Amino acid sequence: MEKRIAILGAGESGCGAAVLANKLGFDTFVSDFGSIADNYKKMLDEHNIEWEEKQHTEEKILNAQEIIKSPGIPNEAPIVKKAREAGIPIISEIEFAGRYTKAKMICITGSNGKTTTTSLIYHIFREAGLNVGLAGNIGKSLALQVAEGDKDYYIVELSSFQLDNMYEFRVNVAVLMNITPDHMDRYGYEMQNYVDAKFRILQNQQPDDAFIYWSDDPIITREIEKYKHGKLYPFAEKKESGLAAYTENEKIIFAEPTPFNMEQEELALTGKHNLYNSMAAGISANVAGIRNETIKEALNSFTGVEHRLEKVADINGIEYINDSKATNVNSCWYALQSMKKKTVLILGGKDKGNDYSEIADLVKEKCSGLVFLGVDNSKLHTFFADYGLPIADVKSMKDCVKAATEMAKEGETVLLSPCCASFDLFKSYEDRGEQFKDEVNKLK
Repeated sequence: MEKRIAILGAGESGCGAAVLANKLGFDTFVSDFGSIADNYKKMLDEHNIEWEEKQHTEEKILNAQEIIKSPGIPNEAPIVKKAREAGIPIISEIEFAGRYTKAKMICITGSNGKTTTTSLIYHIFREAGLNVGLAGNIGKSLALQVAEGDKDYYIVELSSFQLDNMYEFRVNVAVLMNITPDHMDRYGYEMQNYVDAKFRILQNQQPDDAFIYWSDDPIITREIEKYKHGKLYPFAEKKESGLAAYTENEKIIFAEPTPFNMEQEELALTGKHNLYNSMAAGISANVAGIRNETIKEALNSFTGVEHRLEKVADINGIEYINDSKATNVNSCWYALQSMKKKTVLILGGKDKGNDYSEIADLVKEKCSGLVFLGVDNSKLHTFFADYGLPIADVKSMKDCVKAATEMAKEGETVLLSPCCASFDLFKSYEDRGEQFKDEVNKLK
């Protein structure tokens, strides 16, 4: 009897897993409690894969030998609980895809900087002419790429949610950028649960694998002793013994495995957080044996990531920056830290158990006004009420850009860096960023 696989969630991850499962000859069923986008329905229909939307038919799911769960579905969802009670193994799409490829896996996680670092590493590997795929939280689903024509390398951005359901997957080069509070609502408001999820990236590393990490992160340095891992490649801003990369005299020094250096001003991306992203990317490429000259050229030619400190326009002396991808407080901290001018900051959305005290000093130092964009802005009002800054309350992007523009003076910056998820008013952080750019461009 052929093995039956049920897939929960029919987005990029779920549909990719379905195509691969179907190609491998499994009896495949896809179920989404919400609506399925037309392009994904078309993909499933083209492969003759049975699917349903707006419901979970239990008898079609709980008869599976294995369930692939999309990362956005919480473990508390009723169908997930029932599957666990029935003893059905629940895995992630990445775990599933990893069984059917011999490619080297370069995987990146962390609370912040993941997408930029992942994109940077992918850019370097492509510039080196390697057969490489981009997957995980960005790019095409890993399972779909394995199904459609395998690669030699995959650069995979992994969220804690994806790592939660990964068990046997081996990461050849693991990159851990940092760990700060995020998604506390999914981890029982217990920081250690979130930390443990991030460290799952190391769970199957062998001695000849690599672990690249920011050595100034107190949580990483505290936890690292608990885990088996490959060779360590720590990086930090200030030189100390044992670092694989550090800065000295305005240069980045890559100390190992193959030493080279480059001027900091040659980096395409600016700001301290991007210095760390560039270090992590450079070490990853270096470990993979890519030529030093290729790494330097690629770190110089990279063009950045949409919705991450993305310059939108300069209108009447006011600069507008889209950092919609800042869905947690630490991301906003990085954004504010890189602001050179007084800033009108746009905050708000679906709060994930945020503690705004992390950005308190920077708001006092850098901000000339605040715009709260969300269905419920009460927590923001409570925290920032006595800062003496003008505050506007808005419920749409049109009103948001109007309020921010009225508040900003010539020579200032309007920064969308919300600290929150977007799902109260928008479909996604991308939707929020696109709407911001559209409204800003109407001002021209």
